[in-house]
Amino acid sequence: MALFQKKKKTRTCVIGLDGVPYSLVLELTERRVMPSLAGLLKTGHLHRMKASLPEISAVSWTDFMTGTDSGKHGIFGFTDLKPGSYSLRFPNFLDVKTETLWDVLGKTGKRSIILNQPSTYPARPLNGVLVSGFVALDLAKAVYPLSQKAALDRMGYQIDIDTMKSRQDHAFLWSELERTMEGRERALDFFWKDDWDYFEFVITGTDRLHHFLWNAYTDEKHQYHTRFLDYYRRVDGIIGRLVLAYRRLTGGDVGLYLLSDHGFCQIDQEIYLNAWLQQEGYLRFSGDSPQGLEDIAEGSAAFALDPDRIYLNRRGRFPKGRVEEASVPSLKEEISRKLGNLEFEGRRVIRRVFDASIVYSGPCAASGPDLLVLSEPGFDLKGSVKKKDVFGRTDLEGMHTWDDAFFWSEPKVGDDLKISQISAVILSNYP
Repeated sequence: MALFQKKKKTRTCVIGLDGVPYSLVLELTERRVMPSLAGLLKTGHLHRMKASLPEISAVSWTDFMTGTDSGKHGIFGFTDLKPGSYSLRFPNFLDVKTETLWDVLGKTGKRSIILNQPSTYPARPLNGVLVSGFVALDLAKAVYPLSQKAALDRMGYQIDIDTMKSRQDHAFLWSELERTMEGRERALDFFWKDDWDYFEFVITGTDRLHHFLWNAYTDEKHQYHTRFLDYYRRVDGIIGRLVLAYRRLTGGDVGLYLLSDHGFCQIDQEIYLNAWLQQEGYLRFSGDSPQGLEDIAEGSAAFALDPDRIYLNRRGRFPKGRVEEASVPSLKEEISRKLGNLEFEGRRVIRRVFDASIVYSGPCAASGPDLLVLSEPGFDLKGSVKKKDVFGRTDLEGMHTWDDAFFWSEPKVGDDLKISQISAVILSNYP
């Protein structure tokens, strides 16, 4: 008998399900659509979790992987403003100012495999492998190290579905969901065999399905209702395979985690914040058909960016800024109060307006919005400058929700969880 046994390797496996709400997990496990996940609910703890503000993937996944908020990591949305202007830019992974959890692990020699993690494009170097997810544009820039691209090409790996075409053609949507899932599974099987300490695998097709066909779930007579459930059966099958493989490696569920980045619900109405700001006299444009915020006119006090960020047009920050610092508190209060009174057909529209200076802290906070607007479920906030009416509808069926994300772990880890707390939970798994 050996006097000294080799210490067992500490491993962690994270399964991400983009846009899957806590409430849907409960429903689909109860209905036995997802028996593998139902089994985990019996042996571990399902936590209801708050997403980021705004409740969008670009921010929420960055909160998750850095353990911080926008005030520190610097990502406030899929779009941002170029400094000192009203022009939009598209921030990416190179704009993230803080370390990720796999950066921290890499400092101690831990090797990570990250597959389809949203908001990691272009891929940054790490000790391991990173395959960026949405909104990656070019696979050659989405893979680190680049030498792994050849394997992904052989798999027919596709970063994401064609969202524009899928939105209009639901038959095409299903074919795209099938194609991308096949590539994900091949990549999962390939990289699982690698040497790793931390493994992360994210499914994003769930979010796409919810945006375009949420009604297929809520309406049992919908032509795609069964197909919606079958998609989740496939997701559950992947979860089951991963859980079984992880248990074979580790002997249990310690270090196994599942989470989503936000919840989802049905859209009843879309709310166009810039149209409301115009209606209330806070925003003006130089013509009748503005094409962007560059068309903002003198005298404007506030404007909005997708999906729910309101910026005060501060003097010294923006070219046509007119709001003095002394007026900021009262203007924030006034806009918040008026939004709180907004109704649609007798229904309250806005759940809460957050002062961003309270939500965010850190060196990047001053670059962010002044107010963050949280709507009631069913009212989807938008930042379009082209809408004339405050209320409207498009063909999108599902919207993000803030406090209906989920987190599963074997032990209970808290009662009022935020997604920014999860990386600390994961890192605590390592001695």
